[in-house]
Amino acid sequence: MRDERLLKKDLFGEIRHRPGPDGGTIVRDTTGSALWVRPLARWLLGREARALATLDGLDGAPALVSSARDLLVRAYVEGRPMQEAKPRDPAFYRCALRRLRRLHAAGVVHNDLAKEPNILVSPAGDPVFIDYQLAGVSRHRGRLFRVLAYEDLRHLLKHKRSYCADALSARQRRILANPSSLSRGFRQTIKPLYLFITRRLLGWADREGAGDRGRRA
Repeated sequence: MRDERLLKKDLFGEIRHRPGPDGGTIVRDTTGSALWVRPLARWLLGREARALATLDGLDGAPALVSSARDLLVRAYVEGRPMQEAKPRDPAFYRCALRRLRRLHAAGVVHNDLAKEPNILVSPAGDPVFIDYQLAGVSRHRGRLFRVLAYEDLRHLLKHKRSYCADALSARQRRILANPSSLSRGFRQTIKPLYLFITRRLLGWADREGAGDRGRRA
């Protein structure tokens, strides 16, 4: 569409802003993805669609408008990515922790909160979690779910340590000092390969997308 604004284009397709009421929508489109990654791009899109559908109506998550094999449309969210906003108010983190608990209670783990661009700061100063391509959904919230939820919490607390360290409680400091065995194993075995693929081959970084998303995500 002519009035759509391209926010990002890579091997996995495009992300566009479609203007409309209440800011419009964000469109994730995999039709232009590279053929060799298209199955993965569609799989990631499907994971995001399932997570957003599960979180329907939950504060702190964008609303899903529609989804198909190659297209996902979600509500636009006004806000600045964390690395731009640099939230230093303890109230922001109290709200973020409440919203993260509700996200987990709904049966969703985000799995990508280490990236600051995936946490927006709204004009009112509230947190919004975006980009659910790696999210997991579980009805039963078993042991693996609980471990991943713990890692979501640790990543959020790492951001709090970066911008609001004085407000960390003793319990939160203990959590930061104790990564799960899954996290330790990932760092020792999978992470070097992950970084080689994402940074060397795909050109990503931990703050990938920050400049593109800006105030409109």
